[in-house]
Amino acid sequence: MPGPLDRPGQPPAPDRPGTTDVPQQLRPSERRPDLPTTADRPDTADRLATSEETARWSKAELRQRLERLPPGHPSSLRHEPDAILSPHTRVADEATRNYWSEVPRFQRAWADHVRRWPAERIASEVDRSGDPAGSWRGDGNQYLDPERHAQANDLIARVARTEKKLTEHMKEADRDNACGGWLEGLGHRLKGEDRLKEKIATELSITPAMKPEDAISKVNDIIRYTFCFEQPKYSDGYWDVKQRLETYEYRMVYSKNHWRDDPEYKGINTRWVTPEGQRFEVQFHTAESYHAKQEVTHEAYERLRNPLTGDSERSELEAYQREVGHWITVPEASQDITDYHERSSDA
Repeated sequence: MPGPLDRPGQPPAPDRPGTTDVPQQLRPSERRPDLPTTADRPDTADRLATSEETARWSKAELRQRLERLPPGHPSSLRHEPDAILSPHTRVADEATRNYWSEVPRFQRAWADHVRRWPAERIASEVDRSGDPAGSWRGDGNQYLDPERHAQANDLIARVARTEKKLTEHMKEADRDNACGGWLEGLGHRLKGEDRLKEKIATELSITPAMKPEDAISKVNDIIRYTFCFEQPKYSDGYWDVKQRLETYEYRMVYSKNHWRDDPEYKGINTRWVTPEGQRFEVQFHTAESYHAKQEVTHEAYERLRNPLTGDSERSELEAYQREVGHWITVPEASQDITDYHERSSDA
């Protein structure tokens, strides 16, 4: 997970309110194969049988079954215990493969991870039975008492009213940019309520005297947008959109180029401030990097940011994200885009 567990960004994320934001007009630079929308699970016939059954098999038959298991399966001959996927599983014909061809493999590996690390295991550790009416407790055990929960709800509703003008300007940039860029995930431009409450509760637990409005003002991606560009136009598209947003008197206070040095997440994440002081985020992706963030690694990110996720699982999640990141094509000239951080801002 890149940097702090508030996904560059994202996502989060990449964050989103509990449902998959299926790309509506995803346009990769090369044709991709039709892919399943949910994670494939290894065929039942390929799973390792029980110990009773294995007693009836010859060594040769057992080895054949093990060799048919997908990379990342815990019983696979190609599995490493400390990673879902390993660079050693790549074969000599890697040059003929690409991100889209590998997605089914990523999905199988994720399905295997979920079998070995069920989500219910973490959820069962959160006890809400003694919480008073009107309070809120997140899946990571973050807590807001009834008064602060009510205040958080009011603040979230206020932000929802202020994003309308921002969204109109983003739609103009979507329509008028000279590089063929398009907005993705517009339906999730507002961070999910539970995710916002997690962030507010976390800030208040660190600084109990802080007011909820001050805590929510520290959330840089409470409103967020994503522009996608085909790979040859990516760098020019970044500068085009940046210039357009500046004509609206929006000020960029932060830009992080994750194409350059982040093995687990690819893209550029920027943070902005309106003249009225409202913070928002704009991400820049290709079709591949957006799909990877939104459809392939998002659940891994969600688990990584959960404080109840154990160290053993974290190491596997990080390895999984690195493997996915390895297959994403880096756009031309994207690494020439430098990072920026306005030091006078606490962005």
